[in-house]
Amino acid sequence: MNRFARIMTAMLPVLAFAILMGLMDPYAQAAEAPAATASLVSETASAAVPAPAKINSGDTAWVLMSTAMVLLMTMPGLALFYGGLVRSKNVLGTIMQSLVIVCLVSLIWILVGYSLAFGPDKGGFIGGLEWAGLSGVGSEPHPVYGPTIPHQVFMLFQLMFAVITPALITGAFAERMKFSALLLFAALWSLLIYSPVAHWIWGGGWLGKMGALDFAGGAVVHISSGLSALVCAIVMGKRKGHGADYMAPHNLPFTLLGTGLLWFGWFGFNAGSALGANGLAGSTFLATHAAAVTGALVWMGVEWAHRGKPTILGLASGAVAGLASVTPASGFIGPFAAITIGIFAGSLCYFAVVWKGRMGYDDSLDVVGIHGVGGILGILATGLFASKAINPAGADGLFFGNAGQLSIQAITVCAVVLFSMIGTWMILKIVNATVGLRVSPEHESTGLDLSQHNERAYS
Repeated sequence: MNRFARIMTAMLPVLAFAILMGLMDPYAQAAEAPAATASLVSETASAAVPAPAKINSGDTAWVLMSTAMVLLMTMPGLALFYGGLVRSKNVLGTIMQSLVIVCLVSLIWILVGYSLAFGPDKGGFIGGLEWAGLSGVGSEPHPVYGPTIPHQVFMLFQLMFAVITPALITGAFAERMKFSALLLFAALWSLLIYSPVAHWIWGGGWLGKMGALDFAGGAVVHISSGLSALVCAIVMGKRKGHGADYMAPHNLPFTLLGTGLLWFGWFGFNAGSALGANGLAGSTFLATHAAAVTGALVWMGVEWAHRGKPTILGLASGAVAGLASVTPASGFIGPFAAITIGIFAGSLCYFAVVWKGRMGYDDSLDVVGIHGVGGILGILATGLFASKAINPAGADGLFFGNAGQLSIQAITVCAVVLFSMIGTWMILKIVNATVGLRVSPEHESTGLDLSQHNERAYS
């Protein structure tokens, strides 16, 4: 603890400077916006006003490309990132979890998930079934969900978010869940947790009506998956031999390749959420990259000071922490606010990962520390740094005169945390009572590759 205290004390001037830098961000100052920013404001202002339903080929092409980029994040990006972090006897089983979730959740989304998340609002909690089987979801634009792109293109873009979110959770119970349990868990979680939360914020639900800001999924994706991962790690228990056996990553080059694919795809994840090839997409792209590189460097520096040496895994983890943390704010902030978020992401997420051992749970691949903590940080930071000079369709945050926005963001955090944790616990109980959650000790020792799939990654 003494070393932790020294590191944090040494970082205080850096953090204070970062906050000041974010406050003085010239890109977020409406009164001092240069001509380029003024042009961006005019573009996004016109986008904020409901426009006639007319397809724009450039916007459609950008969102289709972004859709493919977000798919790339799950398979092969996340699959390789997680696959490299587990032991060699579990690499195929881990990769297969990401691949099968892509297939399973895609069908669920087309049949009923999209309607539940984005269909006509029912009491602020869930969408109706009017769009089940994509009834009424065709090639014409929707006036709210992307007025310049086909409705089906918006549906496909959102499908990729629905796919990656439960896939993120698998890192918390890596190397120990039955494949049958995974299938049932992913299906139930997609329907009962993801779809309602997406509706609350993006589909006309109660948090969206309250004014919650979540540009690309800080709460919908990262908080929901990160806190669900915490429940999974606690309910599933520790891996056999945890704390005694050697459990280091078996293939860091896999993980680094996965990091690169995640980083590349994240530009579609965030900038694609502008739903158009416009100035807002460019601003979001910049904020995303600024936070990622800052998070990577800060994580590396803190780890260097704490452990004595920088590691490539630390650099990769810091980049992902920066990306996750900036996601909800990316379409509402300038680059200096994004750098500030990256500084906090690289430091806070690092210590969250370090402290998991003290908390007594086995989050195999650090989903809680990176995505859960990063998502909470990002949602709250949005309440501080959001500026209507960047995105008139959003709102100003605390540092731009709107103290109420931070309260709304805090309510969003609490609501999504509680709903995700309680709902995930109930789903795990259902799965355990039906097919059982965990492989036997013998199968765990053998590894998921052979015990669940009768395959080997390496001959």
